[in-house]
Amino acid sequence: MNSNLIPLFSNLDAEESSSVKEILDGLDEGQQAQFATVYLNKRRDTSLILVCILAGFLGFAGLHRFITDRIGLGLLYFFTGGFLLIGTIIDLFRYKKITRKYNTKMAMDTATLLGIWKN
Repeated sequence: MNSNLIPLFSNLDAEESSSVKEILDGLDEGQQAQFATVYLNKRRDTSLILVCILAGFLGFAGLHRFITDRIGLGLLYFFTGGFLLIGTIIDLFRYKKITRKYNTKMAMDTATLLGIWKN
């Protein structure tokens, strides 16, 4: 991996870091820089997801599902009050998994979009 990109990826957790490293292995520096630019703009931070889940207790249920591209679930949470807050409470404990799943999907989508990864 390009040593100039290491600080950009320093805040990734272990699983996300390994999936990004798998994509970056074998790419030239230009492709790595291009991937980093696009991916880091698309990824979501766990603290953002946590704050959006907590906003669900104030009447904005499902906001975290909207920003992780789960529009259908976001609408369902919004109109049912986060499944009467039960779904929101469950997501409060699962926020890291929700974030990791979204970020892994964004890494694969970004690599496919740039033509550097084949599913």
